[in-house]
Amino acid sequence: MRTWFDVTGAAVSGGAAGRRSLWISGRRVAAERYDRPMTDHAQSLLREALSLSEEERAGLIAELLVSLEGPAEDDEAAVEHAWAEALERRARRVLAGEAPGEDWGQVRGRVGRALTDG
Repeated sequence: MRTWFDVTGAAVSGGAAGRRSLWISGRRVAAERYDRPMTDHAQSLLREALSLSEEERAGLIAELLVSLEGPAEDDEAAVEHAWAEALERRARRVLAGEAPGEDWGQVRGRVGRALTDG
């Protein structure tokens, strides 16, 4: 059985049926995407990170998440190209009947209500 750590850094047992769980905000949540066991070094870093203040942990988390996304795109042409590719993919899915879409009037109304209601 793998060793996991809760928000205080205390060891807890692994998830049921081989599914990994994490403790977030004092409760256990499934983390199926992250099914690899942590190395001793990673567990040590986790324990150390959990001893940081909430503000320090939030900053650390933000930096770690950014590091997984890859380098930022500052090149306007690259951004335009990425948007064009995304639109092309979406259009192909709609034309192939894979994405049914929504009525524009309903979408406009929902967005308008969301903006008005805050």
